[in-house]
Amino acid sequence: MTTAMSTATSTAVSTVTNTASGPAEARPGTSADVPSPDPAARAGSPGWRALLRAGGGTRYVVALAVDALGSGLLRPFLLLYGVEVLHLGVARAGLAMTVGFLVALAAVPFAGRWIDRGARSAAVAGAMTVRVLGVALLLAAGVPGVSPLAVFAAAALFLGVGNQCWPPAHAALVAAVAEERLRDGALAAGRAVRNAGLGAGALIATVATAGGPGALRLLAVLTALGYLLAGMLVASLRVRVLPVLPVLPGSEGRRAAAGRSARGGFTVFDLANLPYAFNFNVLEVALPAFLVTTLHAGAAWGAGIFVGNTVLVVLCQVAVVLWTARWGRRTAMAASGVVLAGSYLGFWLAGMAGGVWAALGVSAVSVVLTAGEIMYTGSATALVVATTEPDRLGAALARFQLSSGVGLAVSPAVLTALLALGSAALWLPLAAATLLAALAIHRWHPAGRSGEGN
Repeated sequence: MTTAMSTATSTAVSTVTNTASGPAEARPGTSADVPSPDPAARAGSPGWRALLRAGGGTRYVVALAVDALGSGLLRPFLLLYGVEVLHLGVARAGLAMTVGFLVALAAVPFAGRWIDRGARSAAVAGAMTVRVLGVALLLAAGVPGVSPLAVFAAAALFLGVGNQCWPPAHAALVAAVAEERLRDGALAAGRAVRNAGLGAGALIATVATAGGPGALRLLAVLTALGYLLAGMLVASLRVRVLPVLPVLPGSEGRRAAAGRSARGGFTVFDLANLPYAFNFNVLEVALPAFLVTTLHAGAAWGAGIFVGNTVLVVLCQVAVVLWTARWGRRTAMAASGVVLAGSYLGFWLAGMAGGVWAALGVSAVSVVLTAGEIMYTGSATALVVATTEPDRLGAALARFQLSSGVGLAVSPAVLTALLALGSAALWLPLAAATLLAALAIHRWHPAGRSGEGN
């Protein structure tokens, strides 16, 4: 069944076919950066089931979980696969992964254009299934006569394309099918499901890798099957948005001027997002290295912090996002920068204690880091969606993803280089950069839509 709708404030007609929860309208996303949901809607906060249904329905939730489980099975162990199965050596495997992931960023603008041409479920399914080719290349890397290094780099490229293109595609799909008052919560619920799948997959893989190269190959096969199943489930939703250009006299010139203004505003936003993106590798790279090399604590401390972070994100993501919704998205994102900066200062101060007390202090402060991460992920994408014209949403989400992707790509090298200079050289500049970014976000006034201020 197909339904269509048009509004006076939108330049798009949206079509949704055969969504998992039944016929629904793709909503053009005309909300601004105001407290969302509105006070009346907040009086009865929706439950998990309502949010998951709003964000795509049962089939989409299953697809998210299966896709995340596959990523959890392989992604953290991709380097280990290159070393243990392909015998590339740590340095060569790490370089091949970095090159592949960086080149994969080039695909993000094309994904944004695809989204702006109307793709929703197809874009998400494509981001899921392209990784099947990446895993197939991994399995083919051991074939005699084939360069394992070149094939491993190509596999990293296709896996990176899927990983980088999935976030904007997912956000655009949820923006199309979710009611405005449920959109932020639906995005948060989807992230919680994904984090749970990633954690479960990583846990299974941790146990399975004790089986050596054979177990790693089996993990690769299971990952490919998971990606394929998830892509088929999403493709079956057939969600598409069809943009229609306005026909009012003089409207083209106004739209072009608004587009130029919006692009300038989002450039400020995207640059400010770079320090925020570092927070993910603070957890996965900087903290474990800080604990082991500077505080001389066991590796188990870093693993425990990572597990605790995953559990807190899964349990608290939706509640925190709904609670901070009363502030407005821009204020919530700026506040998340303050919280993240405070956690960095906390790590620096905790490290001065020495011994087990330093490790305990870092573990306690990591809860603050997790709170900042939840606030950031819950507000940033929602802010992009709320401040972008529907027919430019793909490009805006792609720019935001490029900003995040660049931050994730360069942060391991930057963080480890700073840590080599000392604890203060790591945490103090990181806190200052994040605070400056939070100030920029707080003062930023998006020009792409009207009525955006807090």
